[in-house]
Amino acid sequence: MHDEFLCHVTAYGVCGGRRIGVPMGTYRAPTLALALWWLRDRASWMAERLDPRPEAEHFPPSSLVPVADTVPDVPAALRDWCGDVDRQELVADELAAGRLVRIAVSDETTEYELLAESVDALRMQRTLPALVVPVA
Repeated sequence: MHDEFLCHVTAYGVCGGRRIGVPMGTYRAPTLALALWWLRDRASWMAERLDPRPEAEHFPPSSLVPVADTVPDVPAALRDWCGDVDRQELVADELAAGRLVRIAVSDETTEYELLAESVDALRMQRTLPALVVPVA
């Protein structure tokens, strides 16, 4: 069982013709449950900022308008992922097995990535090349 997890949230876009990543948060989770909680919390946080409630008091009336049905609905995809128990269990199983998990959603301009991996698995990967290098 992997006990500690490194979680990241990054937004990727194009600036000056180059793809760049903007870190939006990192968390070193001491347990699997906290890693999953943090990923859901960040997905929910992004969804709320990408698709705020129009009745929120800090928006002037009619300042927010719906987008066309053809536009990818990143906030809905993030909210769906947060609420899908089966997908949460799949992520938990993958992380518990020491595998990297990547959840990514995109619209026309930006890709949003949630990433998590076992700290133990990272440590093991770093030591593997040293085990096969001949000592001469």
